[in-house]
Amino acid sequence: MISVSIIGHNEENNIKRCMESAKWADEIVFIDCGSTDRTAEISAGYTKNIFKKENNVNLNVNKQFGIDQCRNEWVLYIDPDEVITEGLKNEILSVVGKSSASYGGYLIPRKNYYFGKFLGFGGKYPDYQLRLFRKNSGRFRCESVHERISVNGKIGALKNPMLHYPYMNVSDMLKKSNFYTSRKAELLFSKKKRPGCRLLVPLLKFIENYIFKFGFLDGITGFKVCIMDSYNEFVTLLKLKEIYDEK
Repeated sequence: MISVSIIGHNEENNIKRCMESAKWADEIVFIDCGSTDRTAEISAGYTKNIFKKENNVNLNVNKQFGIDQCRNEWVLYIDPDEVITEGLKNEILSVVGKSSASYGGYLIPRKNYYFGKFLGFGGKYPDYQLRLFRKNSGRFRCESVHERISVNGKIGALKNPMLHYPYMNVSDMLKKSNFYTSRKAELLFSKKKRPGCRLLVPLLKFIENYIFKFGFLDGITGFKVCIMDSYNEFVTLLKLKEIYDEK
């Protein structure tokens, strides 16, 4: 009834925790994106449905490939740094078992773990993600790494969260920041967005998350994360300017 789809590249530090949380599903499909560590080996202990693909910079291409390999009516997509809680598992089984045909998918709240703490504010919770959907109703358009799943039909919302551990340490955070800011700058360039029109975005991002989304209620951790989000916007702006300067 339910397939869990996961893609990963060099995720040996995360994949076991993720797979453990998904082993209740009728099927796990894992797409190994050119890993050079033990990611595929660890995954083989949980599923035989392992496919090898190149590490495409547009992650959604491989995400959609994984979804295409799923054999069940319902698909739950999760990243290797995410965990399905027991409460979420039970809620998914409940809604899938009794869901009317009008529902094409469900939003799932996500709790984000930064610097030793699950955040409750600053746009980091509930951080709804559209991840549970009927296979014949949902897909990635694969035009950008930032796109989310597009679902035909009515969208519901679940109450129980999944857990997200996005960074192992500061170095890992900066590595991922470099990847995503580059992809975002390329996307903005493709849409003919000019860097000069975005000069205030980093500052506004910080004000929005720290003040209006109550990031200050998460204490010093909330301040650090809001600064990092603003930093990402600033780096994206600089990279966008670089692209224009090189053309």
